Amino acid sequence: MSTQPPLSNRVAIITGGARGIGYAISERLLQSGASVCLWDVDPDALDGAKVTLSSIGPVATAQVDVTDENSVEAATQTTLAAFGKIDLLVNNAGIAGSNAKLWEMTPADWRRVVDINLNGPFLTCRAIVPHLLKNGYGRIVNIASIAGKEGNPNASHYSASKAGVIALTKSLGKELATSNILVNCITPAVIETDILKQLTPEHVQYMLSKIPMNRFGQKHEAAALVAWLCSEDCSFTTGAVFDLSGGRATY
Repeated sequence: MSTQPPLSNRVAIITGGARGIGYAISERLLQSGASVCLWDVDPDALDGAKVTLSSIGPVATAQVDVTDENSVEAATQTTLAAFGKIDLLVNNAGIAGSNAKLWEMTPADWRRVVDINLNGPFLTCRAIVPHLLKNGYGRIVNIASIAGKEGNPNASHYSASKAGVIALTKSLGKELATSNILVNCITPAVIETDILKQLTPEHVQYMLSKIPMNRFGQKHEAAALVAWLCSEDCSFTTGAVFDLSGGRATY
């Protein structure tokens, strides 16, 4: 058995990597031996994350708007300049948008959520896959949501975008199936982050009531699953959807 960490010599991009689940994933991949380039829209959060994460392993950063193909291409070149190659892509950047019934939602709100949550992973995969093909190796992990399976009320934009991420994962996984590049996604229920503090106690309790384990997921639990999907131990699984919902998912 090799004593090397499972992601030694791998270079990972994590979008939305400067905070929340993305930060936890970045931390876990660094602990597993990877070099990490954090992609985020917030330059201050990037600076802070780089300072704290650099104590674990090699960290680069790129300020990027995942809805803009030129910005994505520039960040790709920044990553290559820092580390010379790309092996792993975690599409984590996303927003929830405002809650409203579909017919009361503004088209601008709808477009923004779909643009970041679905068009973003399209643009990043489009930019990164050619480099993975050149290497003859890659792992792509998309962060979808239980909402993409169930369709949450008052969140049609978010639910539709995450359902799109699931379908994108399946399509791209088939396209790359013989290329040694695996594409999978995870579908978390609520993961405990600071966002919960913005919600009413009643709404938090409602969300908790839907989870059979009767607790929210933890960021480190999401990071652990992503780390396995980024590893060579994940070798015969592609286009798959991994439940991370405490038993909430029914399929």
